[in-house]
Amino acid sequence: MRDALHLPTLRQLQFLAALAEHGQFSLAAEAVGVTQPTLSAGIRELEAAIGVTLVERGRTASPLTRAGEEAALRAQRLLAEAQDLVHAARGAGEPLAGEYRLGGIPTIAPFLLPRAIGLLRARFPKLRLALREDFTLRLVEQLRARTIDAALIALPYDAAGIEVVTIANDEFLFAAPPESPLARKPDLSPKDLVDAPLMLLEDGHCLRVHALSACRGQDLRSDDDVAATSLFTLVHMIAGGLGVSMLPKLAVDAGVAAGLDIVIRPFAQPVIGRSIGVAWRKGSAREDETRLLAKALKDSLNNG
Repeated sequence: MRDALHLPTLRQLQFLAALAEHGQFSLAAEAVGVTQPTLSAGIRELEAAIGVTLVERGRTASPLTRAGEEAALRAQRLLAEAQDLVHAARGAGEPLAGEYRLGGIPTIAPFLLPRAIGLLRARFPKLRLALREDFTLRLVEQLRARTIDAALIALPYDAAGIEVVTIANDEFLFAAPPESPLARKPDLSPKDLVDAPLMLLEDGHCLRVHALSACRGQDLRSDDDVAATSLFTLVHMIAGGLGVSMLPKLAVDAGVAAGLDIVIRPFAQPVIGRSIGVAWRKGSAREDETRLLAKALKDSLNNG
């Protein structure tokens, strides 16, 4: 008769995943809310259950063995699946009740969510949003790793294994200090920016790419020596007379330039610079809930 297979507990897998993430027993124990001896004992029990050494002990840092690294990766996936199971069961009873982990890029989340929060509370009174702000690439990685449930990103953006739904189009507006000749020019068009001192966000922000690509056919160049780290920094640089730029209407409507002496005006022909979308992992157990959330966010923009 074959020996009975001893399966690890989810708690033991959580201990291993925490150790893989933090690299030290003390930090891992703190992360999962147990004492260091408890975590160490749990991992020893896991090693005994599967008959493999997972951790190289006797050092300040506790690197995993090769088997430990593989086991930790699988543990993270199993824990994510278990979490999806809980969310799916809860969502079947009452959607968007409890914690929902939402990421967002810095040029969308701070300007969209404040205007949407009232509607979200009215429709989903038990919803608890856990927000995380980051660049698109890292948010997509977090979606794949199942550490967030959905993300607010700018479109177009194509990523394998990621589903998106568009909730709005975002117009780009021209912004300049009052003394700029373009501030008063009639029939303003993107071609007028070719020879202007154009300022954009620094590399890493997709808004930079969208701003340059929004004016197709125009050879726009920005001064990388004075690139801004955020939209708030960018509008202050414009107010200081350093150059001109294009700002998303979403941010302007939210007051990104409130109180500053700058001219903000539309182009003669509206320039739709990007779309705003909600993204999630393909096959996510929370897809139905995510679509409900996206619908609410879209309604908040339309009703604004």
